[in-house]
Amino acid sequence: MRRRGLGRPRQTGAALLAAMLTVTLVATFAATALWQQWRAIEVETAERARIQSAWILVGALDWSRLILREDSLARDSDGTDNLSEPWAVPLEEARLSTFLAANNNVSQVEDASTDTANAFLSGQITDQQGLLNLRNLAGDKQVDATALRQFARLFDYLGLPRGQLDALAGQMLRSQAQDGDTPLRPQSAAQLGWWGLPQPSVAALAPYVTLLPVRTPVNVNTASAVVLWASADGLDMADAQRLVQVRASRHFRSESDAAKLVSKTDAISSSTHSVSSSYFEVRGRLRLDQTVVEERSLVFKQRGDVRTLWRERGALARTMGAGPGR
Repeated sequence: MRRRGLGRPRQTGAALLAAMLTVTLVATFAATALWQQWRAIEVETAERARIQSAWILVGALDWSRLILREDSLARDSDGTDNLSEPWAVPLEEARLSTFLAANNNVSQVEDASTDTANAFLSGQITDQQGLLNLRNLAGDKQVDATALRQFARLFDYLGLPRGQLDALAGQMLRSQAQDGDTPLRPQSAAQLGWWGLPQPSVAALAPYVTLLPVRTPVNVNTASAVVLWASADGLDMADAQRLVQVRASRHFRSESDAAKLVSKTDAISSSTHSVSSSYFEVRGRLRLDQTVVEERSLVFKQRGDVRTLWRERGALARTMGAGPGR
């Protein structure tokens, strides 16, 4: 009788163990389903934010092009491009709804498809001819001597090896050749690593150089003192800084106006410098909740016409929240 009675505790223990395993499995399946649902919602939310951000940045680019077009058509303009014009004023981060509601006198636009309450837009337009153009290094079947001297001064100022400049000039010249051995040409100065330039050197050059489709002069109304100094043979840094100080109160209407202010008057001429520009970079940044999207565009301006040459969208950054139950 004792042996028969010993089976009941064993059976009870086995049933309890089976029940615990069942509960564990059900809990695991439920947690997995909940996590998958949460993940799907997060992915859908991120994709929705990405699409909304892309369309808003397209609108910001169109607005920038309109500003540049109006600048080219302004009747009271003297034909120059300078830092006192509307395009040169950066847009500090502002709530997007303030722009959308400006015409309606409301604080928030009622639109079920887009929540602009937490959308913030910022951006700026910069003159690319206020920088040294790497395209100038490629002359007619040989490296341009004037541009090479300009970049040599800049490389010395930044403490970069002259060998990197020579390699860069050689690659730029080969990129203009019409043969099968032409290297892939970067779209912007940020991509110079394609040609073997170390990333620290790319970062050091970024504030001073650009890469445009054609050869361009340096705009004395928008270039920094370092760029002005590097762009002119025989110009010292004191003269370059004087030009920057004078134009802050009165921009230059011609290259000769700037040449009169330096000790070596032939350092600035129409062959290397100008007072107007055709190439501008438009940068836009949108922060929508926890999503940040940045876009950069190169725009070509001529009288009555503004064209976008290329657009580059930055990485989509999103701070993911903790999962359910964490």
